[in-house]
Amino acid sequence: MIGKLFLTLATFALLHAAYSTYEHLSLLKALGKPEGSLPLDIVYESVLALIVGLLGASLNAPPLKDITWASEMKKRTIDGMDSRLGFAQYKSRGKLLF
Repeated sequence: MIGKLFLTLATFALLHAAYSTYEHLSLLKALGKPEGSLPLDIVYESVLALIVGLLGASLNAPPLKDITWASEMKKRTIDGMDSRLGFAQYKSRGKLLF
């Protein structure tokens, strides 16, 4: 629940930072100064949105699955593992090419 809230908050903060950037750049263009830098509050807002978004994505992620051989063998039986067909062939067909 809190992860989705953080993700929503980060999305709105990032959209607000993008809109503020657009307004600032259009103001600079209207004043005839196209080479101005962004104000620090827009940069700080973008970085904060990134951090809150990462935190929200981490809290919203499902729990990690165990990928060890022991956990895989808990799902299978020995009969299922022994009954699979063998398909590895160890003889080479290189002599048929020439």
